[in-house]
Parts: sequence; structure tokens; C-alpha cells
Amino acid sequence: MHIAITGGAGFIGKKLAVALLRRGALELAGQGRGPIERLTLFDVAEAEGLPDDPRLRTVAGDITDSGQVRRLIGPDVAAVYHLAAIVSGNAEADFDLGMAVNLEGTRHVLEACRALGSQPRLVFASSVAVYGGELPAVGYDQMALTPQTSYGAQKAIGELLVSDYSRKGFLDGRALRLPTIVVRPGRPNKAASTFASSIIREPLAGQNAICPVEPQAAMYILSPRRVVEALIHAMELPGDAFGPVRMLTLPGITVTIREMVDALAEVAGPDCAARITWQPDPTIQKIVSGWLPAFDARRAHELGFQADRDMAEVIRAHVEDELGGRIS
Repeated sequence: MHIAITGGAGFIGKKLAVALLRRGALELAGQGRGPIERLTLFDVAEAEGLPDDPRLRTVAGDITDSGQVRRLIGPDVAAVYHLAAIVSGNAEADFDLGMAVNLEGTRHVLEACRALGSQPRLVFASSVAVYGGELPAVGYDQMALTPQTSYGAQKAIGELLVSDYSRKGFLDGRALRLPTIVVRPGRPNKAASTFASSIIREPLAGQNAICPVEPQAAMYILSPRRVVEALIHAMELPGDAFGPVRMLTLPGITVTIREMVDALAEVAGPDCAARITWQPDPTIQKIVSGWLPAFDARRAHELGFQADRDMAEVIRAHVEDELGGRIS
């Protein structure tokens, strides 16, 4: 089995690749459990820090180039993870870039799958940013899509395309709406939510961090560990499990920023939490206030997807997976 991952140099793409290599096989409905013989990671730069494995290949390329995408998703590709995207803040600041990568790039991936004629399975990474504006206290899967950012609009369009390409039998797709991912390893990026990881990651590494939003602000989050589990589980579920609605919001937990900081103090001690400085930023606060704070993910739970137990578990997972179990 040959699996392709767009956005493979990103932190989720690399974690997914490592997890797939460790599993060694996937269960695809109609094809049975097959060994993963090849795994190709595609991104603007070649992925680094991956294991030396003969099954693994990294390719640098441009998702906006349809020819390159067609060469990536060749006749032997059975499954595709489409993770490549321009993040929220960057897509808002550069409209043309966001449209080229998040919309046209997605269309190139779908068309490459369609051209195979073999109905390959596809998992598309969407976002809860497809919801925005005046929202209920708790969201639900069939709620109208009301994105208030260019990124959210691009993801919403991608979802609809995945569903329609599946309806037409061009591919077997499913779109997962990801909550805010916490804790992201590495350095801050241009996503509006980057602070949510920084206020945990930096203090755990012995560094100071700035929180730009008010303590009572609430976020719907999921750990990288659970996201990778969800991506693999979604690929193995048969299309019939989703039915005609190929979009699904993953289960997460709702926490306030204050609860995040309190959990940090619980896991790493009050001195660690004291490394956070509160400096309100009205722009970021406005964006965060427009996000869905909670979600009724019963459909995802019924399909076997799981959320983290609490914020302390999220932090401990980061310490185990990224810090070797040690806190500065």
C-alpha cells in the first residue's frame, strides 16, 4: 500500500508518518488489512527529523502546481492525507496565498485522486474555523457553516468538495474538523491560536510566554496525540459509516485560558505557570471570541473517535512526547 501525505513536513504530518510506520499496516474497507509499503510526504520543503526507513520518501514541491500533485498521487496510491494548508492568520493576511494553497491546492489533490479512477480513500484536515459569528453555546455537526475568516471559508469549501467528489464516486473522502491543536511543538507560527500552545510549551521549556487573551476566554482543543489517532481511525472507517455527510467535527475538550494555566501549575508547579505574562491584544481577543467554545461531538464518539480527558492529560502528553518526560 502506498500512502501520500500533503503537508508532510508539518508537525502533524510528521507525527502521522511516524505512527503509520510503527503500525505497518492499514485496514481499508473492501481491500482488507494491507501493509504500508510506501509512504510519501509532500511539502514546500523536505521533512526533517524523521526515522531512516526504506518505506519513507520526502518530496519538496508546490501544492498549487497541479502537475506536481498529479505526479505525487500516482496510480499506486491507495490513500491520501491532505493536511497541506496556509494557517489561519497567514491566510487572513495574504488572501491570494490562502486561496491558492487552501482552495486551489485542495482542488488539485481531489482532481489527482479523481484521475486515478480507483476511488482512493482521502482524509481532509478541515477546522472548526468553518463556524463563526453569532454561535450557540454548544455547536453540533449539522449547524450551518458560517466562517468569519478567509481560512474558515476555504476550509468550508474544501469540505463541500470532498463530500461532492465522494458522492460522485471519484474518491472515498472524509473531512475532519480539527479543534485547536494544543500543545504544538516547535516555534510559534502565524495561526491566531499559536498562543494557546506557547503559554504551555515555553514555560515547560523554562522560557517566558505572553498570553494575549483574557483568562475567561474558552477554547475547544485537542492534543496532537489524539489528532494522529483520529486521522488513522478516520482512514480505516468505511465510507458507509459517514453516510452522505462526509464532514465530522472531532471530539475535544472545552477549557478556559485560566484553566489551561491552572493545569500547567498542577503538572509543572506554580513557578512554571508564573512564567506567563498577561498582555491583552484586542485583535487576537476578537478572533478568539468568534470561535466555537464547545461542541456536541456525539456523532464522532459513536464512530469511535476520542477526546483528551482533561487539560492536565494534554500537558502530560506533551511532556512525554516532546520533552522526554522532563520539565525544565
